[in-house]
Amino acid sequence: MASEANKTVATDSDVAAFIAALEPERRREEAKALLELFERVTAKPARMWGPSMIGFGEYAYAYPSGRTGTWARSSFSPRKGKHSIYLMAGYDDEAVAAQRDALLAKLGKHKMEKTCLHVTQLAQIDIDVLEALIAHDLAEMNRIYPPT
Repeated sequence: MASEANKTVATDSDVAAFIAALEPERRREEAKALLELFERVTAKPARMWGPSMIGFGEYAYAYPSGRTGTWARSSFSPRKGKHSIYLMAGYDDEAVAAQRDALLAKLGKHKMEKTCLHVTQLAQIDIDVLEALIAHDLAEMNRIYPPT
């Protein structure tokens, strides 16, 4: 099977300019808070992935189907109605997913779909638990896809 290119790829777009253009102000301020949190946890600089995802680090993957690509190791997207926080490590690892789910039970108001954690407002969640979720996911991603 031929490898199909990802539609979402890293770009040279300015992260600060992207965040500065977000409306309303609460969304912009929460995106700044998430940016600081991710930079602290990942120790990686932010980079735009596609038009609206902010990623930290990257990894190369190869699926049994033959599809290969590069993706952000840790990322979030400040979407219009909610923030999407991508927790990739538990997708097909039940033990990792169980650890993630134990943290999610302490997070506060959220919705989880496959690898995407949706949070409407940061004030509705425990930021320390979110930090633990991001750190746990990053550690597992580093285990599954060791940094080069």
